[in-house]
This record gives sequence, C-alpha cells and structure tokens, in this order.
Amino acid sequence: MRTTISLALAAVALLANPAAAADVPKPAALKADGLPPVPQELAARSRPYMEFRSAAFQGWNTRDRSMLVRTRFANVPQLHSVAGPMMDRRQISFEVEPVGGSWAPSGDVLAVSKDNGGDEFFQIYTLANGRLNLLSDGKSRNNMGPWSHDGRLLGYSSTRRNGTDTDLYVVDPRDPRSNRMVAEVKGGGWAIADFAPGNARAVVTEYKSVTNTDPYLLDLASGRLTPIGNHSTDIAYGGMQFAPDGTLWATADEGSDVQRLGILDPASGRFNPVSPAGRWDVDEFDISHDGRTIAFMTNEAGISRLYLMDTRNRRIRPVASLPIGVAGGLEFSPWGTLGFTLNSARSTADAYALDPATGKLTRWTQSETGGVDLSGNRDPELIEVKSFDGEPVSGFLYRPDPRRFPGKRPVIIDIHGGPEGQERPGFQGRDNYLINELGIAIFLPNVRGSTGFGKRFVSLDNGSTKREDSVKDIGAFLERLKADPALDVGRMAVTGGSYGGYMCYASAIRYAETFRGALCNVAISNFVTFLENTQSYRRDLRRVEYGDERDPAQRAKLEEISPLRRISEIKAPLFVVQGANDPRVPKTEADQIVAAVRARGTPAWYLLADNEGHGFAKKENQDYLFWSTLQFWQNNLLGASRTAAR
Repeated sequence: MRTTISLALAAVALLANPAAAADVPKPAALKADGLPPVPQELAARSRPYMEFRSAAFQGWNTRDRSMLVRTRFANVPQLHSVAGPMMDRRQISFEVEPVGGSWAPSGDVLAVSKDNGGDEFFQIYTLANGRLNLLSDGKSRNNMGPWSHDGRLLGYSSTRRNGTDTDLYVVDPRDPRSNRMVAEVKGGGWAIADFAPGNARAVVTEYKSVTNTDPYLLDLASGRLTPIGNHSTDIAYGGMQFAPDGTLWATADEGSDVQRLGILDPASGRFNPVSPAGRWDVDEFDISHDGRTIAFMTNEAGISRLYLMDTRNRRIRPVASLPIGVAGGLEFSPWGTLGFTLNSARSTADAYALDPATGKLTRWTQSETGGVDLSGNRDPELIEVKSFDGEPVSGFLYRPDPRRFPGKRPVIIDIHGGPEGQERPGFQGRDNYLINELGIAIFLPNVRGSTGFGKRFVSLDNGSTKREDSVKDIGAFLERLKADPALDVGRMAVTGGSYGGYMCYASAIRYAETFRGALCNVAISNFVTFLENTQSYRRDLRRVEYGDERDPAQRAKLEEISPLRRISEIKAPLFVVQGANDPRVPKTEADQIVAAVRARGTPAWYLLADNEGHGFAKKENQDYLFWSTLQFWQNNLLGASRTAAR
C-alpha cells in the first residue's frame, strides 16, 4: 500500500513538473558541480553501450570442477560459479561493494577480499552460504596473497601494526585463531609470493620500484628472512612459484632488458633463464599440478601470446588457438585444464579454458554486450614515432568506420595511468560508443615510462628532472596524428586517469593551442601535495618514481613541473573527476585545481563521488560519468548543443 501511494505521488509530481522527467536522476553519492543535467534522450540513445558485462576468471573449485568468475549483474562485480562451458553463472556473493576471491586448492574454503567505497583498505573474509566471516582486523589495509599448495594456509600482508609497513601474515581460514604475523618488516611493498611444498618456507618479495624487487626465503616457524641473490643490484622479479619438486620458478630481468622465465636457486641466488631471449616480457606463468607443464604468457607489442613448456625437455610450443587480444590470470586445475581471461577489440573479457594436450580452446562464458553487435569493430592501428630525442614510442589508434563517418574525424588522446602501465589492444567498453556512434577516433599512447617495453624504457621518466620528457612524447604523437589526412587537427582533446590525469593536465598546458577540452580523472595536480597526502604505505614507493619532496632541490623541481603552478596556461575547458575515498590521489588534488582554474575564469566541471576511490567501480556512477562525458565532448569537441549528436 505504501509503495502504491509513493508511486502515485511521484506521478502527480511529474505531471506538475514535466521537465523533471527529461533528465536522468543523478546517483545520490555523486556531487555534480558545474555540470548540466543528463537528458533522458541521451541516456536512452547510448544505453546499449552501458550494458556490457565481463567475466574474469578467478580460479577452479577442485570439488565440483566448476569455474569461479567475477562478473556484474547489478551495480558492482560479484563472485559467480560456472558449472561448465557456457552454463549459467550462479551468483555466490551478494555485497554492495566489489568482491574478488579464490578457492582453496582443497576446494573446501572460499577466501574473498573487499574494501569500502573504494578506499582500498581491503579486508579478508571467508564466504559461505552468502555470508562473510572476517579474517583480518577490519581496520587496516590487507592484501590477500596465495594459498599453500595443500590449501591449509592463506598468506597475506597487512598494515595493522602501524598503518604503514606491510607485515606478513598466515592463517588457516578454517580456524581464525590461527591468524599470526610471521614476519615484521619495514616498507609498503612486501608480499608472500608462494609457499614451498610442506609449508615450512615461503618465498617473499619486497617491491621497491618497477625495476627493483628483492626476493627472500621466509622460515615460517622462526620468521627469519634470508635474502635470495644480490640485493645491491636492481633486478625486477615478477611472478614466483614453487614446482611440486621444490624447484623455484620465477620471471626476472636479470641479465636482460625484459622479463624472462627461469629457475631461481634460493641458496646461490643464481637465476637461470629458460624462455628464449627476445624483446618482449614474459608477463606471467603457472605450473601444472604434476609439475610437467608450465604455461606462460608474453606481451608482444601489447598482444598476449600463450606458450606451453614441457619441464622435462624444456621444449616450448605456442598455442595457436589463442585469439588476438589481451589475456591473463593463468591457473591450472588439478586435472590439467588451464583457465584464464581474454578480451579483444571485438569482445569484452570472458573466461576460457585450454586443454594443453590437444590445444583445444573452450570458451566458458559469453558476456552480454547490451545487444550491440561488436563483431564489426576494427582492430586498432599501431602507431610508431620517434620523439624529440629520437626515442621510439608507440600507441594504438582506434578509427571510426570511414564508410559511416567520411571526412576528417575528431580525436581524443587517452593517456594511461601508472606511469607503470601499458595501453594494449583490448575491449574499449563504453568508449565504443564514441568510436562507433559519434565517429570519434581514440588514440592510446604508450609514452616513455610505460611497461611492456623493457626496464630501460620504463626508467626513462624517473625522477623530477625527466618527468616532462613523457609529456614531450605527446608532442611527437600529435605531429604524427596531425599529418593524418583522416583526422581533424582542429578537433582534438585529451583525457587520462591517475598519472594519466597528471599527463592530461600537463598536456593541456604544453599543447594549449591544440586541445579543445581536457577530462582529467583522479589526477595529480601538485606532486608535492600528492606525496605529502597519499597514504603512508605507498609514499616511499612513489618517491622512487617521482622524486623526494623532502629534498629541497627535488621539491623545487616537483613544484615547478606541477600543473597547479602553471594553471594560467590552461586554456581548454576542464572536466575533473574524483573519488572522495581515493587513497592514492587524494581528493585535495582535485579540489585545489578546480578552485585555481575557476579563479582565472576557465570553465571547469567537477564530478565527485562520495562512495568511490581511485576510479569509479559502481555501475550507476560509471554510467552517469559517461553520459556527462558525452556532453563535455559534445560541447567542446563536436559542437555546442546540449545532447550528443550522431
């Protein structure tokens, strides 16, 4: 009865004010400062592109041979069980925040991780019968690590001791009283990588920078940490895993510019590479339960290539059945099947399984695309140029269909974050609407400092004195794009998130005469205030990349290159997006630049989410942000009308 009355009152209100029905209701957690309302017509026209889903492989359940996937049916991704290929996804977690997790190898316990409103203060739970049971302290930041091979122990790191250092813990989730710290450490980059067979030891890593990770052998009884190898040299170790016979396999760039797969001897510290030398990183690997096969993935110009190695004779064979795309999350089942996630320009992320013996690839999920036929999506074009100093840089250009959109097309340059990140030729999500329906070209650059091109390249932007070299790379790309007869040099804009948000501001300053708009998401506006206010567990890690604000000379340089100090040079309208709970780039970074830009009379939209962190994770917020984005591009890139035009 109460619901009927409410609906009737709502109908009367709409009749009294018809204009109220013309706009999309703004989610309650969003604060839209300076933004126009979103017209229902715009939302209706673009809605199919909002309704795509994905399914990320999370692992296997050994008891019933089902697959665990992470997918979204409502507002945020949850865990689902899939009994067999292309069968229904049965939801097993029902939280208001995103949930991820993994089954114990024994198949009797499901451990999950969840934060609150994007604050990244993750807590660890067991999940059974739809209920969460807390394993961590409920307050600190906890990063869930691996299961032991027998499924008895779960490793994780936690800041519970002092809020900064990531000490190492183990627990038998069946008995929360077994929860104990096994190593007290200093620094925010510590993690348990894998347990040795028998559970007496574990291999541990301390991440110091993208080019320097130190491995240790941990005695779980005494807590003694024994360094593996020479820690005075910069070597980046990636994945580490014990084979059933106790052999420690790892990926490392020792003696190489890229990560290779090999055997690491814990006693001598010697790394013996097994995968062939080449120009591409081995991104990840997994060892079969019988120890006879290792699957590893390479990142070849952004494209994932899968290989299988016989550990007895070291013979390597490529998996020819893998489609062109971006894959990850390799995990063997006890019965030998290899699971992983794959996405491409024509397909959102879905879960797949490979039979290593036959090479047969089986798709386990086929996620919805909102009814949009994406089979006609065009593969991106690899663009390669030489920058101001002769350094080769590259990126991917997504072009609209020239038959539907003849003539010169507007361009958005979308810069990735990190900076230890990489643009790869995968699914473009909501941005497919920009390409397919609005005829906007999107260029995804990999400036110096990006991963995937070796440790020399990733180090080229380190420190305050080299920081702007990556911004100069954007200039080299602009020269190439402006020479393209199919692109409109008079209609260019820039966007980016996190470090890409800094690049967004910096590019809008350096190339002010080129860009007609800049949409900067969770962006660094001042390196000094960013370093002072980012969470303490990550502050030292970021100082390695950007510089140390405590040093007077470096502080002066960081201030000099910060966008906030050069705000008068921004001429294009800004759209600033921020999560109020962001632990990485705090809300103050957005507040201060919006205030400074508006004080000089430059238009600035500001969208703040009270229930989000470093990027929007909730669908209702993502949708509203995208619809507002369409209006921003319409006003500043395509035209001046209130709604997006086809």
